[in-house]
Amino acid sequence: MTLPPGMPDLDVLDLLVSVAEFASLGAAARQHGITQPAASMRISALERRLRLRLIDRSPTGSQLTDAGRAVLAQALPVLAAARSFVEGVSALHAADVSRLRVAASKTIADHRIPQWLEALHTACPEVTVALEVENTRQVEVLVRSGAADLGFVEGPHSPPGLGSRVISADELVVVVSPSHEWANRRKAVTLRELANTALLWREPGSGTRETVWEALSAECEPAAPAAELGSAIAINAAACHGVAPAVLSRLIAAPMLSTGALVEVRLAVPVALTRKFRVIWRRQSPPSGPADFLVEIALRVESASPNNW
Repeated sequence: MTLPPGMPDLDVLDLLVSVAEFASLGAAARQHGITQPAASMRISALERRLRLRLIDRSPTGSQLTDAGRAVLAQALPVLAAARSFVEGVSALHAADVSRLRVAASKTIADHRIPQWLEALHTACPEVTVALEVENTRQVEVLVRSGAADLGFVEGPHSPPGLGSRVISADELVVVVSPSHEWANRRKAVTLRELANTALLWREPGSGTRETVWEALSAECEPAAPAAELGSAIAINAAACHGVAPAVLSRLIAAPMLSTGALVEVRLAVPVALTRKFRVIWRRQSPPSGPADFLVEIALRVESASPNNW
């Protein structure tokens, strides 16, 4: 759709409205922050464009002609629509500023995000957060596509092509049921032994799986999984029932370890099973506004926690 020829500017139509309101070209000029000669030139240019005489000028003031009043009647709804358009766009900008789309991997969403969002809500109660929970690879997809403003993921490496920052470190622990032969073992389990054991694994795309697989693959080809489960809670339950050993975040295993439902197995090289929590974003859209504030909150909260590093 193209505009018809001779379409006047909205500013000059607004100026015509002021001339009618004040019955004075000088007063209208002052209302619009321009000089009277400039206002006169703009009205004259409008008259030439429309080929109509719109106002009668006199030493005592300026009055609209019949044609001027007819043009004014046509201009008023146009100007009202323009103002509505501008207000609508402003409302869209305000909605974008006050709505933050976050995607997070499951461990972070369950054990870290609630505390961060509580602090964000206290500081910025006007900000609405939409949280989507997926595994690490799916979070990366959401961020790359622009469906999420920020992503929080876990794993040994920064996702290629995305901006990122390490938030904290997360300890992974090997756990078994109290009936498992490793439960009372005095000698530490080596990474090679762990690699040669059928374990409970998370699904492909999980940051936990990527971290464990990389650590064990450095020793040898890991054994086939005893099972692949789509959530840490399911792995926790399966390990408690003695299905197989599992490697879990201490955050997830802690309740079962405290009750004795699971037993932690000492590793010969425990540092090899430490993963990182990261915030990620599109490089062309680095965190700003509420997103940047949430990142700073996460960094501050995690740095103050003695269990995260």
